[in-house]
Amino acid sequence: MNGIFVLILLLLISLLFVGGRQGALTFLGLFLNCILIFLLITLVNWGFTPMVVLPIMAVLILSVAIYLSAGRQKVLAITWKTSVLVLLLIMVSAYLAQHLGHLQGYTLENSDELEGLSLAVGIDFSNLAIIVMVISALGAIAEAAMAVTADLFEVVERTPDITLDNLKAQGTTIGSQILGTAINTLFFGMLGANIPLLVWFFRLHYSAAEFMNGKLLIFEVVTMLLGMIGIMCSIKVAIFFVEHAFHKEGRGILNESDL
Repeated sequence: MNGIFVLILLLLISLLFVGGRQGALTFLGLFLNCILIFLLITLVNWGFTPMVVLPIMAVLILSVAIYLSAGRQKVLAITWKTSVLVLLLIMVSAYLAQHLGHLQGYTLENSDELEGLSLAVGIDFSNLAIIVMVISALGAIAEAAMAVTADLFEVVERTPDITLDNLKAQGTTIGSQILGTAINTLFFGMLGANIPLLVWFFRLHYSAAEFMNGKLLIFEVVTMLLGMIGIMCSIKVAIFFVEHAFHKEGRGILNESDL
């Protein structure tokens, strides 16, 4: 029994203990999304056009992550619609970032890993860079959209006499609170994962120019920034959709059968 299997088993037990049935659905969603990512890699390896496969698989990944979560059907629908719209924006941004920054391929720091391996794999590494940036942002997009949408629905439910102006004010407050924690989560995740690389740069006395142009580091920074942009856009778009739904339906957005 290896360490990875033990950790997966502990994760499953923890999810069942904390979430019960919903914990089991969350674990199922993780399993299905692992399969979808593996399928994405396989299709690209078989020669399918990455820029066609990526949006299809990304939407499927978002759908699994969102619809296997607990919540009102209206909340899930708004979250899904928000996430897909922001996904399109992130795809365009990733394409522009990659082609303007030339972030694809391997660097001098990868030389030990590549020793004895052939680079003639017949795959466009620029497309792989775009795939990595987009897939890395999906979780942050869905999480931010779900959090702000669910919170605003709770506000509507707990405040029978709420007006549209009050809802807009609550949306601004909730959005700013979610934004701070979500941004910090991405930042510290990127920083923690790249501490060995940063130590290497300092120990080898990289100049400021070499440091700022290190492809490995800059790629991680760009990926993090795209995730942050995705979070900010998800919050704004989700707030807009909730406000629009409330303006049309009022408290009718609360489907009492979901309570």
